[in-house]
This record gives sequence, structure tokens and C-alpha cells, in this order.
Amino acid sequence: MFQRQYPLPLPPLKEAYKTQHISSDSEVLSTQHCMLPPAASPEDLSERYFQEAAMEKENSSYTTMFTLSGLNESSTNKYIYFSFTLLGYLFIICVNLTLIVIIALEKTLHEPMYFFLCNLSANALYGTAGFYPKLLFDFLSDTHVISYSGCLLQIFIIYSFSVCELSNLTVMAYDRYVAICRPLEYHAVMTPLTTGKLILFSWIFPLCCMCIGILLTFRLPLCGSHIEKLYCDNWSIVKLSCVGTTVNNVYGYVITCIFFAHFLFILFSYMKILRACRASSIAMSKCLQTCLPHLLSVINYSIALLFDVMYSKYGSYDIPQVLHNLLSVEFLIVPPIFNPVIYGLNLQKIRNKVTRMCSRNKVIHT
Repeated sequence: MFQRQYPLPLPPLKEAYKTQHISSDSEVLSTQHCMLPPAASPEDLSERYFQEAAMEKENSSYTTMFTLSGLNESSTNKYIYFSFTLLGYLFIICVNLTLIVIIALEKTLHEPMYFFLCNLSANALYGTAGFYPKLLFDFLSDTHVISYSGCLLQIFIIYSFSVCELSNLTVMAYDRYVAICRPLEYHAVMTPLTTGKLILFSWIFPLCCMCIGILLTFRLPLCGSHIEKLYCDNWSIVKLSCVGTTVNNVYGYVITCIFFAHFLFILFSYMKILRACRASSIAMSKCLQTCLPHLLSVINYSIALLFDVMYSKYGSYDIPQVLHNLLSVEFLIVPPIFNPVIYGLNLQKIRNKVTRMCSRNKVIHT
């Protein structure tokens, strides 16, 4: 009469646990979904990527342009500065080319000392070509910028010019030492082959030194693009590095020691020369006639280089910008003008040749 009622079948234990787990996970997921921000769209991700790439490019070694601040206070008189700079650069080209042409055409001047002097003038034309054209362009421009590659090229030209100047003055000191202290051996020692080797040394050694320096600077990642000078210099670029510059600093000390060794050699040569000439007044007067221009060039170059180093290392913002600029470019203004003028006025053969050329031109015009 009565039917037996069986309880409803319960789900298996594993199935029940699985169902409860899934439901709890879904609740957690729904809760997390409410807490998370909406997913970024592909357009937002791409825009964010390009913004981060641009920031990295701007703040690291991908710097492509540098700004030069040496002319910030000269905008009002820029045309006056441009005119004087252009006249000075044309005068440098004129006097150095004149000296080169005179030595090349006059066979009586085909001696080692005059070849070294010709090399000195050629180096002056090379070094000023890396500075004055860019400066003249900046005078006429409202924005004073230079590309990264152009900045490294300017550093290479100006620094190699400076080292070549010192190397050539050292070679000239050796030539004067042999001519005065070992006169009987002069033509045997200073042969055309030896003269050519010394001239090559005065160029190859500075170029190799600057190639290494430029490579060490090129590897540095940069965190800035502002240079507080009229031109690019190596120390200003190294100061912008994001990483340590120990290798660059050590190499700078090595170059400084090489410079100091050159100066010691020049000093040693002149000590020998003065010792050899002090016994005779005639020999001393002849020594002064031939060595005084070279000695003045060495002193002038040393002072110019000292001004540049002091400005780069210890320049103060309290000094007016005009004085800053003069101190930083003194070695690019005075030696290229001073050397051909002082040699042309003191060396009798060159002075006589210039006088004959001027008198010949005067006769032709009359």
C-alpha cells in the first residue's frame, strides 16, 4: 500500500567539490574584474610605446643635436661680430697661403726649417676651417645648433689641429738643435727623407690620438644636449654622459702627459742651444735671429692652450660671456695669425721675398 520513498541521489563528492570550486572562482574573477581597469586598446599601447621610445632616445645616447650657448648675448650686434670674424678669417687664410706659396715657389727656401714652417701654416688653415665657417653661420642664424656627427667632426679637427701644432713646434725645435749644436752633421741628419718622416709624424700622431679620443667619446650614452661654448669640445660632451667616464679621464691624463713631454723636449732643446751659443756673441745673435720666431710661437701657443684648459676646467659663470668666448677661442685666433706674421718679419729670406713681390706688383701697376 505504501510505496517506499528513496532519497534523491546525491551528486558524487568529486562533482560537488568541482561545482563549488567553479562557482567560487567565478565570484573571485568577477570581483577582480570589478577592481581592474579596463584593458588598453591596441592604439593606446602603440602610442605609449612610441612615447617611451622617444623619451629614451632623448635622454640617452640617441642625442642627435646639440645647442651651443656661446652666442646668446651677441644677438643684438651679430652683424658687427660677423663682419670682424669674417675679416679675421680672410686675413688668416691670406697670410698663411702667402707663406705657403712663397716657400713652395722660392727654391732658396727649400730647406727643412721652411718646410716645417710651411707645414705649420697648412695646419693653421686646417684647424681654422673646422671653427670659423660654423661660427660665421651661427652669427647669421637664430638657432645655434650642431648635429651629433658634426660635433664629433669639429672636435676631431680642432683637437688634432692643436696636437699637430705642438708636434710641429717640437719637430722644429729638434731641427734648430741639430742646426746649431751639430752644424757639421746637419745635412747628413736632416735629409729630405728624414724631413718627410718628421712632417708625417707631426700629422699621423695627432690624428691617431684624436681617433682614439673620439671613439671613447662616441661610446658614451648622453643625458643632455647643451654645450656652453662657441664650438664643440670633448670635455663638454664627456660631462653630458649618463655613465662613468673613468676611461675617458685616464686617456685625457695620458694626452696631457704627452703634451708635457713635448714641452720638456722643446725646453731641453733650447737649453742645449743656449749652452752652445753662450760662448760667442756672434753665435748668440745668429741663434736669436733663427730661434726667436720659433720660441715666440711656443710661448704664444702655451699661453693660448693654458687659457683654453683653464676655461674648460675652471670656467666661472661670474665672468662675462664675451670674456668666456675670448678665452675659449684664443688658441684658434692668435697662433694662426701670429705664426706667419712673426716668421715673415723675422726670417730675412722670407722678408726679402715678400719685399720683392710687393715691389714687383707696384712696378706692374705703375
